[in-house]
Amino acid sequence: MKQFRPVRGHRPAARGLPGSPVARLVAALAALVAGLVVVLVPGTASAAPVCKVDYTTNQWPGGFTASVRLTNLGAAVSGWTLRWTAGTGEQITNAWSAQVSQSGTTVTAANVAWNGSLATGGVADFGFQGTWSGGLATPSDWSLNGVPCGGSSSPSPSPSPTVDHSPSPSPSPSPSPSPSPTRSPSPSPSPSPSPSPSPSPSRSPSPSPSPSPSVTPSPSGCSGTGLVVCAGFEDQSGTPSGEWQVTTPNCSGTGTATIDTATAHSGGRSLRINGGGNYCNHIFASTTKNVSGIAPVVYGRMWVRHTTALPSGHVAMITMSDSRDGGKDLRIGGQNGALQWNRESDDATLPEQSPSGVALSAPLPVNRWVCLRFQIDTTQQAMRTYLDDQEVAGLRVDGTPTTDVDSQWLRRSTAPRPTTFRLGWESYGSDSDTIWYDDVALGSSPIGC
Repeated sequence: MKQFRPVRGHRPAARGLPGSPVARLVAALAALVAGLVVVLVPGTASAAPVCKVDYTTNQWPGGFTASVRLTNLGAAVSGWTLRWTAGTGEQITNAWSAQVSQSGTTVTAANVAWNGSLATGGVADFGFQGTWSGGLATPSDWSLNGVPCGGSSSPSPSPSPTVDHSPSPSPSPSPSPSPSPTRSPSPSPSPSPSPSPSPSPSRSPSPSPSPSPSVTPSPSGCSGTGLVVCAGFEDQSGTPSGEWQVTTPNCSGTGTATIDTATAHSGGRSLRINGGGNYCNHIFASTTKNVSGIAPVVYGRMWVRHTTALPSGHVAMITMSDSRDGGKDLRIGGQNGALQWNRESDDATLPEQSPSGVALSAPLPVNRWVCLRFQIDTTQQAMRTYLDDQEVAGLRVDGTPTTDVDSQWLRRSTAPRPTTFRLGWESYGSDSDTIWYDDVALGSSPIGC
């Protein structure tokens, strides 16, 4: 039998040894596994909050106003869009300090020219008015620029791991091109912050923030400039005296004006007005300061608290003699349950007392302190009024007659010139109220709350 002998210098390939097909397959698989880079996208729970929204409403049957304060908790933005879901029976009719639109129950508010830039921690205030039926809901799903405020999700919310199949930089020569594509995307996000600040300065100079309550410098005390009247009534006791005198224009009745030590917005005292019903029950405390020189714009600010909702009948709480209208009064008060301005000489009202006009005003909240501000331009017919730093749309005079708002008011073309300032109560029906005033200021510069 012929015996097989291996040829010298040649041995059968051993399984798994280098150079064998199996070895080459194993090596290829090892290289592929080494090239897989697993990138774990952070889960949504770790996303930080991007904003905070404070939302307060004043409501009455069938209508409401809402004040919204947006605080940016994320990176600085040069423009913002806030979105939320309204109740099924709610319909927004107008807004201020933001462009607000509604589609079904989805509401979108976008910045206006002067409040678009928000640094981290920056705040934007705006408000709107609307109607409701069935109930008034409090929104809970706020999102800023498409990202939920609570940070519960992000624009790319995929919680599952994704696999980057790009080759990893292994020692083999092939990875040398890999670092350049891998790093090239990385610089592209880094330039994006530089364009972001550039719009910010361009908007900053233009914020003609006359409409913006946020630019008003003086806090609730007397630190503002150009203040002619500034009173917390801390130097008063009993019956107002000295810089404040009790007056009863036209006729008097059972109403009283006293200094209250039990209720105050700040400090320990306030002015209390017990206002009685029926005409000829006028009661006011009038400043002795000369306000006739405040110009060109008269700015006023006071904190007000009262116990009874504004009635359907006509009442007045703040009056100012107008030297350009024969000394007749400009009056801030209420009618049909909402705030209004009234002119004594011709009984013109702002807004007009149509249902649409009244809906553009707002009630005066009861049993809490409310910041009431106004500004009267003495060079042209222009007036603005704010509640808690939110402008009341129906109480604006801008020189262009607007139906249901200032058409009636602008029938008189001369700008008012206030020469006195009084706080109190006048009722032209049977309505009564108890009102407190505190931290009162009047001057020629904007005054904050």
